[in-house]
Amino acid sequence: MYSYSNKHGQGDVEIMCGSPENKSLQAPGMGAVLSRQQKQQAPIPQFMHLGDMKHPAHSAPGYGGYLGPSHDPFLIKQDPNSPSFFIKTFEAADDVDGSRLSDRANLLRSLDRCQADQEKQLEFSRVHDGFREQALGLSTSSQAKAAFDLSKEPDKLRDAYGRNRVGQEMLLARRLIEAGVRFVTVQGYVDTGIYAWDHHWGIFPHLDRQLPIYDSSYSALLNDLHERGLLETTLVITAGEFGRTPKLNKHGRGPGRDHWGGCVSLTMGGGGVKTGRVIGASDNYGAAPAERPVSVADFAATVYHALGLDRKAEFLAQGRKMTMLPEGSIIKELI
Repeated sequence: MYSYSNKHGQGDVEIMCGSPENKSLQAPGMGAVLSRQQKQQAPIPQFMHLGDMKHPAHSAPGYGGYLGPSHDPFLIKQDPNSPSFFIKTFEAADDVDGSRLSDRANLLRSLDRCQADQEKQLEFSRVHDGFREQALGLSTSSQAKAAFDLSKEPDKLRDAYGRNRVGQEMLLARRLIEAGVRFVTVQGYVDTGIYAWDHHWGIFPHLDRQLPIYDSSYSALLNDLHERGLLETTLVITAGEFGRTPKLNKHGRGPGRDHWGGCVSLTMGGGGVKTGRVIGASDNYGAAPAERPVSVADFAATVYHALGLDRKAEFLAQGRKMTMLPEGSIIKELI
């Protein structure tokens, strides 16, 4: 595949929405489109991010964009491998039982009705109502609370995923899918220095530590989904925002590789796609696609198709008619 850019933050946004970044009218992420087009059935958020991937200079990747904040993901910043891992959102105050919470919700709805005629045409009012109902639902949902309780998993399985942030996020992702979450993004790296996977220097010692962590957790996720009968209905993707320079640099702290948008690979499995296939090839240097080049938009179109989304659906944003995914063709070899 080849990417739109070779900049962090910008590339994150583009790989997760399938279109070039546009800070004034940002296209929505694929999970955001799913949350708009397919009504959630379970009492749990439809779209979650495990790890905050926002770059300070760019839009948050995969968020609602011009669809609005009601289609942003539910963000979990905490480390699920931490003994103190706890999601406060799913807990009511200690002195508020279920009946008191219900009474408060009814009172709030009554107060809101007093303003309904004046505000019913305002977008912020509709979004506010949606957030309020979601918050109330989460605080009373035993299903949501249980999904985050990793202590329910056998120690042997937790060990197979890896007792680290990446492994336990992968395990948490499986629990969330099983509980009814429709789209989960995992920040798939462990910090081994200020650059994490950004190996501008010291690529060999970094990868010696990071690759086994990711390999074991990713393999455990696929095996676990398969054993539970979930793999055929769960599309699993491993992707980064761009590739790496074909040649090692001569950094003073040890050789590394720099940003390279011209050639990048990714994997897709489960979810009804054809597995065990290699689509395309790079040239002898890994510098550019030599066979069957695939764009970011093509990748996104394939994900849209697998999830049953209408990529040509239109949305009126700031007076402009926008298409969810204006470019891209399905990778037919995978379908």
